[in-house]
Amino acid sequence: MRSERYKEKKPKKKKWKIFVLILFLLFFGTIGYSYFQYKQGVLQSKEKTGVAEQEFEFHGNKGKNGETNILLLGIDKRGERTSRSDTIMIAQYHPDKDSYKLISIMRDTYVNIPGHGKNKINAAFAFGGPELVRQTIKENFDIDLQYYSIVDFEGFVNLIDEAFPQGVEIEVEKAMSENIGVTLQPGLQRLDGEHLLAYARFRHDAEGDFGRVERQQKVIKEVANQFASFQTITKLPKLVGVMTPFVNTNMDPTDILYIGKDLISKNNRDIETLRIPLDSTYQNKRIGGGIGSVLDIDFEKNKQAIHEFLAN
Repeated sequence: MRSERYKEKKPKKKKWKIFVLILFLLFFGTIGYSYFQYKQGVLQSKEKTGVAEQEFEFHGNKGKNGETNILLLGIDKRGERTSRSDTIMIAQYHPDKDSYKLISIMRDTYVNIPGHGKNKINAAFAFGGPELVRQTIKENFDIDLQYYSIVDFEGFVNLIDEAFPQGVEIEVEKAMSENIGVTLQPGLQRLDGEHLLAYARFRHDAEGDFGRVERQQKVIKEVANQFASFQTITKLPKLVGVMTPFVNTNMDPTDILYIGKDLISKNNRDIETLRIPLDSTYQNKRIGGGIGSVLDIDFEKNKQAIHEFLAN
């Protein structure tokens, strides 16, 4: 009897081993595939820029309530230390709330830069890299930033072209051409990386930088939405690799993959946005000493708006 029972149970044990082996192969196969795709993306882009080769100090801190705040800086001079940041944003990811928020700070906002007196906020990067930008935001708006990412605009172009071979669908509200290197016509259309970047950077109209910030936020939202419209998750490791040579960041690739995976999922892709300064909370002023036109803002109103926006 014992011998017969043993013979009956043996095939089940064998099937269980095969099942475990298949899971093992799938797990490590996925990791291997992801790593291969990531390295392919890096090799595809690494000869085009040196922005990621620079080293910056950054003494960031995690948010008090478990949120991750990331300083996003856009540059167009391949990471030279003397360049000013063309785009300044704070991106927040809160895993417990599945929320994504984006704050754009106007580059002409007149702030106190620690150790350098009052100046436009975009001068902080030229004076002391992302660490000084972090200190400036902390002092003026009381926000803790854990990570930074300095993005070469050429990397944005490469990312869009790799992720969207047919272009990103977006509504261009007017004709645009001045100082962006291309000509854009109004209407709903698909833009490749070069034209989408030009759309996001255009500012030579009555709205100036305010219109540009609005378009930048619009582009980020549209890209996030259209990422989720098809199975992009399998391409994510390669996309991170494509961007890596164009990004100087203190984030690990695994952190980027983790946040990016949730962002492009259908349930979590909504991005809330805020622009600083708020309407009616600033005055246009001209400052001597080579500083020029600035936005002199009401710090209390804007700081309150930021904290309410992030808390909610």
